[in-house]
Formats: sequence, C-alpha cells, structure tokens
Amino acid sequence: MGYRERALDLVRARGIARARDFKAAGIPLTYLKRLTDTGDLVRLGRGLYQDSAHVGEHIEHNLAEAARLVPNGVISLISALRHHELTTQLPHVVWMTIPHKGRTPNTRNLKIEVVRATGKALTAAIELVMIEGVPVPIYGVAKTVADCFKHRRQVGEDVAIEALRDALKQRKTTVSELIKYAAIDRVTSRMEPFIKAMQ
Repeated sequence: MGYRERALDLVRARGIARARDFKAAGIPLTYLKRLTDTGDLVRLGRGLYQDSAHVGEHIEHNLAEAARLVPNGVISLISALRHHELTTQLPHVVWMTIPHKGRTPNTRNLKIEVVRATGKALTAAIELVMIEGVPVPIYGVAKTVADCFKHRRQVGEDVAIEALRDALKQRKTTVSELIKYAAIDRVTSRMEPFIKAMQ
C-alpha cells in the first residue's frame, strides 16, 4: 500500500487527522500537500486534515473539528443544546468548557467561545459521541441545562429557561438529575423556582 492510500485510510479512520498522526504512521508530510493539491484531502486549519468527501459547514462537523483542536475541552452550552436538540438557535461559534488554567485555544478557521471550570463542574456528565469518526466529549442534557443557568450572562437566561422547559417536556432528563447538576454548578436557588413552575 502506497503513502497516498495509507494517508487516506488514516484520515477516514480518524475523521479529522493531525499532521503528527500522519508522521506517527510513517507518512512523509510532503504527501499532505500533494493530497490537498489533488483535492483528496482538505486542510481545515494548521495541521488539521479531513477527507474531502466529508467536509461540510454543518454544525456537527464543527464540533468534531473543535474536539481535535482543543483536546482538553468539552462541548458545552449552546453547542451542546443544539446537539441535544434543545434549542432553536444556530450557534455561529462552538462553545467549549476548558480547565480553569487551560491555555486559550488559538484557532483561526473555527470560532470557539470558551468558558472555564474546575473540579466536578468540569468533569461531571461528559458523554463521548462519535462525529465523523472523531470521539467528541460533550456534556449530557441535565449538565448542559445547569451550565446555561450558570453562564446565563453569556448565553441569555431566556435560552436557559427554554432549554429547561424543553428538556423536561421531551423527557430528556429528570428533575433529580437537574437538581444534581444545579448543585454541582451552584445554581440550585436560581433553577429550583423554574423547575417547580414547570412541574
């Protein structure tokens, strides 16, 4: 099998591959330029490549790209709501939560909005979903709703309330789960009146 086939197999297996993935597989980086010139690969950003057949501007694709660019981040807030089908908003950025002392990602081609967290507020309720062959960490429904109340100044309290109402109405979470993550995010007193009004 030649370098071209090995490079294409690698990128198809990973969804989005980094230059160092090719290097680790023994594929000379000069082939990346050749493959992008021929249209077999698309360069998404510095050191990020994808099979040209799978490139799209849709939201899920952006989540996969963000997960590759920010390996210590978790998809959150409006981006997570959109993935869970709990908002009508179309986010123009990918929202991610990163560790409190984590370095702010430097991304040119993809707009990422960062919020920071520590402890359980960072690590609780992370689900891994496969998008375009990429494992994407994303917060579960109840945690995402609680996060929206925690970061209501950034996303808008109306978005948080709509998400809470829809999550309960569509039975995508339970009151006990919402209370659990509200406590982790320290927004119990903020969320409880809305939860009671919706029961």
